[in-house]
Amino acid sequence: MYSFRPVASAALIILAACSAPASNATAGEAAGDTATKADAAIAAAVAAPTRTPANIARDKYRNPAETLAFFGVKGGDTIVELWPGAGWYSEILAPLAKAGGGTLYVAAPWERGLGRFKEKQAADAATYGAVKLAEFPATGAGPQVPDSSADVVLTFRNVHNWRFDGEDNTANAFRQIFAMLKPGGVLGVVDHRLDEDDDSAKEEKSGYMKESSIIAFAEAAGFKLAEKSEINANPKDTKDYEKGVWTLPPALREGEKDRDKYLAIGESDRMTLKFVKPAS
Repeated sequence: MYSFRPVASAALIILAACSAPASNATAGEAAGDTATKADAAIAAAVAAPTRTPANIARDKYRNPAETLAFFGVKGGDTIVELWPGAGWYSEILAPLAKAGGGTLYVAAPWERGLGRFKEKQAADAATYGAVKLAEFPATGAGPQVPDSSADVVLTFRNVHNWRFDGEDNTANAFRQIFAMLKPGGVLGVVDHRLDEDDDSAKEEKSGYMKESSIIAFAEAAGFKLAEKSEINANPKDTKDYEKGVWTLPPALREGEKDRDKYLAIGESDRMTLKFVKPAS
């Protein structure tokens, strides 16, 4: 009377074994489709006709499509770009957010850090008019990015500038970034990389920082390091220049002196770090 049960159990095991991979495959395919669509949206933004030709020429050093995909940026996100400068990345992020129905903030010292971006807004309201302006670090002088509102915060080659203002100001910047992100949100950092065995004092003047230093600031604010990438690495960069990282292009502070040498090196060796704000 018990001979039937093993057969039934075996059948159930077979059915379960057959059905589980199909379910996993479906989930995997859905995730793959989402990633493919996100990558295609980024590629379209990188190819936007509104981008400045001089900025496009630097894509080979800055690898924007690969960098934004690594950080998991999507067009429907609430994105914060810190200290946009003249808007190199803004030229990509604004079309990406516009096409995807997302929101882009650019945040910098109020108002002196946003002057060049405002010029872009005035010149091309169709592309940049919807971008929101905010103060960062927030002091109360201007609007700020609301707490727990951002899906992703991006900062490109800026942490070394915060470090010039001292460790306390750098720590405060990371705490404010942590506050503006949603639980599970991403902080993407790209900066000039100082070798770990080099003199840490160089962080105060050279424009280079150690990965370990930035990781320490981020973790002290509550972030977890999710992943590193060598997308923006440059092994040709010797990092031993009298005038710091600005010796290399695009600044070329030595002028015509050894210009060809520095052009052959290209832009700096850069770390690319992805941090996550814990979900709880």
